[in-house]
Amino acid sequence: MNEYEIPAKSIPANIEAERAVLGSLMIDPDAIIKVANFLRAEDFFRERHAWLYEAMLALNERREPLDFVTIVDELERRNQLEEIGGPAYLTELITNTPTALYIDHYARIVERTALLRRLIAAAGKIAEIAYDESQDVDEVVDHAEQLIFGVSESRIHRDLTPIRAIMSNVVDRIDFLARNQDTLMGVPTGFTMLDRLLGGLQKSDLLILAGRPGMGKTSFGLSIAQNAARRYGARVAVFSLEMSNEQLVQRLLSMETGIDSHRLRMGAVQEEEWPILLEAANLLASTSIFIDDTPAASVTDIRTKCRRLYAEHGLDMILIDYMQLMTGQGGGNGRNENRQQEISYISRSLKSLARELNVPVIALSQLSRAVEARADKRPMLSDLRESGCLTGDTLVYLPDEGKFTPISQLIGQCGFRVTSLNPETRKLEPAIVSNAFCTGVKNIFALKTQFDRSIKATANHKFLTINGWKRLDALAEGEQIAIPAQNDLDWDRVISVVPDGQAAVYDLTVPGNQNFVADNIIVHNSIEQDADVVLFIYREDYYIEDTDRQNIADVLVAKHRHGSTGTISLFFRKELTQFRDLEITRTELEY
Repeated sequence: MNEYEIPAKSIPANIEAERAVLGSLMIDPDAIIKVANFLRAEDFFRERHAWLYEAMLALNERREPLDFVTIVDELERRNQLEEIGGPAYLTELITNTPTALYIDHYARIVERTALLRRLIAAAGKIAEIAYDESQDVDEVVDHAEQLIFGVSESRIHRDLTPIRAIMSNVVDRIDFLARNQDTLMGVPTGFTMLDRLLGGLQKSDLLILAGRPGMGKTSFGLSIAQNAARRYGARVAVFSLEMSNEQLVQRLLSMETGIDSHRLRMGAVQEEEWPILLEAANLLASTSIFIDDTPAASVTDIRTKCRRLYAEHGLDMILIDYMQLMTGQGGGNGRNENRQQEISYISRSLKSLARELNVPVIALSQLSRAVEARADKRPMLSDLRESGCLTGDTLVYLPDEGKFTPISQLIGQCGFRVTSLNPETRKLEPAIVSNAFCTGVKNIFALKTQFDRSIKATANHKFLTINGWKRLDALAEGEQIAIPAQNDLDWDRVISVVPDGQAAVYDLTVPGNQNFVADNIIVHNSIEQDADVVLFIYREDYYIEDTDRQNIADVLVAKHRHGSTGTISLFFRKELTQFRDLEITRTELEY
């Protein structure tokens, strides 16, 4: 095919536009700033055009002059000059370019045809995976959507990027923030002190909002969504796995109007309240809040709907109520070995969704009853982990050092290896630990086996049985649990499980295999939290009736990957389950 021959009908390309872009850049080198931010070398159909554009970008990055002489020199150094067609071809490009004034238009043509070619390639891959009947249909649909979404988002394609290419954006952002101290770069929550601490909800962040039942976590999540949409025009997707969409809208109306939600449910609205109700209804109806009330929605369902909403209307924030009601893959097809691993999969998938769409995702989470067993009911990070913990004297084998070490001596370390069971091969192998930590003082139980093994752990710590992972308090006398035998798996019988007081307890995170050998027994590990921010809701008046902190809810920022943690106090109206900024009035006392 010669340079002027039209490409095959099935392959969209505009060779003349490609030549015009390159010729324009040699006529007007400053024009590169018009196209460099969106046009990539791989957008060119002709390989030699891509090489030439790469050479121009390299000169521009090095702040060197971009002209005929420097381009020839750059191509020679890359050993590409002759393959491109030599200096004569560069002269031809300059001569045949009608004008450099319309370079952005030429570049958009090149970009558009490249997008069509990527779409054709994606369609081919989709057809290929669709013909493969061995794959689960939900995985095929998700993969197909990912391919199509990847094409539409190709302009923000991420690759290994040199720091100099990122630095200017970072410095510009810092400069903007310095000149606009009161401007939030994230999605505002509508709560002043929380926004100051977090800087708003940041793009691509996963935020976990957790609490025990009755704390008001759903209402707080809805308040954030309502504030963001109503006050700041944010486009918000709300996935309500517990309440119907009518119940959710009713709660929003109650929060907006100040009318008791019970009265709204019963239709007991006073005559003078109707104008307020209708005004609030019209106000909320004009916001960009999108609600889905599919029960037991899977990660795939939510991802599919968010991608579609993002493409059709745009999207600024996602709220999911709540995480434990979600299913991991394809609506709960039983692939996950236990619920703990499924929750881990859900957490990783939500973080992946936040990064893919570049929006904050708020996932509500229910805390376990372990909080109620403590004297201090304030939640802490360890309450989020569904795994249990081991006492400090539990011996963990370190294969690289060839010795056993008490788990308490591993605190704060990472990157070391332990012995772990590969769930696929059912063989023992070394595995890397990403985190070793203490989770506080808890009630413990002592487990003894037929072969004289023993271990002390919390009731919810899991052990591998013939029927899968089971909590310690669910193990029956005589039940078999997994133990190591050289590099293989063997079994031992439970003789007894008895309470053994309280002690400081510890755990490890072993990504991948999610287990390790402790006291010569195979035990499950903790699931590492994927969240960038973890918020807890705590109300002292829920537990202590005569407290002086009536109608005050504490938002505990327990984890903040980008900044400091702390506690924000808010006003809470129980009858409306409504949160507001807390107004503090100081009064001088007379003596």
